Amino acid sequence: MLEILFLGTGASIPSRERAMPSVALRCGTEIVLFDCGEGTQRQMMISPFSFMKIKGIFITHMHGDHFLGLPGLLQTMGLSGRKDKLRVCGPNGMRDALLAVLSACEGEIGYELDIVELSHGDRMGFDGFEVSAFATDHTVPSLGYKLSENDARGRFDKKKAVDLGLRPGPDFSRLQNGETVGGVTPEMIMGPARPGCSLVYSGDTAPCKELSDAALGADVLIHESTFSGKESKLAADHKHSTSLQAAEAAKECGCRVLFLIHVSNRYDDKGVIEKEAGAVFENSIVPNDLDLYKITKDRIRSV
Repeated sequence: MLEILFLGTGASIPSRERAMPSVALRCGTEIVLFDCGEGTQRQMMISPFSFMKIKGIFITHMHGDHFLGLPGLLQTMGLSGRKDKLRVCGPNGMRDALLAVLSACEGEIGYELDIVELSHGDRMGFDGFEVSAFATDHTVPSLGYKLSENDARGRFDKKKAVDLGLRPGPDFSRLQNGETVGGVTPEMIMGPARPGCSLVYSGDTAPCKELSDAALGADVLIHESTFSGKESKLAADHKHSTSLQAAEAAKECGCRVLFLIHVSNRYDDKGVIEKEAGAVFENSIVPNDLDLYKITKDRIRSV
């Protein structure tokens, strides 16, 4: 199961309703962060997620609304006693920028910081899932990210196991651990592996093939929607996407749900964006800050 916490859903400038872009993903006990705009740590403090449990942070590009919350969050983790290593990933140029900002701030981080610059196709493994990077089309070097849950074990057929002469208890446990018991192999009892969920985060981008390839068949697409379809020229000029383009991508890629974020402050009513996208892709949602969703292969629900 994936849990999606929308920490910030605005674009460029914070408003009273929307903080800067940041989305937290929890899979099992591990949390990763996609982007870390100004105010992200405060948003986490009033959310059900703990920033101390973050294992990785993935920055899409070095525009301030996606990056400037990172130095403060890193320092707060140190002041709060963090000891675990933290992996911070982003596009080319992020390492120098982050180290420059941290060098200008007093105080030691106090834990190991693993800064990794990623390129298209790079993958980072975590407990129960992996995150892969893909190139996007923005005004500066930029990446999008895909989170893929590991496949789950197939279901254990207890009745079939008993019919083959096995006893509940140790025999069942050994089979589920991959052992052969009394001539019965796991393949004879276990069903096929169950695919995990997948989620794609676009970052800021104009429509591009790399994003479409990554989102093909994804359960969840979190796509920027800076502008409505009426501002398509403005979106193209600034290498952003409209709500219509995001909805078209979700439809063409066969996604289950589309979340539209990075919404410009010019839209006081999020319903404008949601209605426009929904006309193309029915399951389109413009989340509010701090909205939490749980995603399984069977259902998508708001918490």
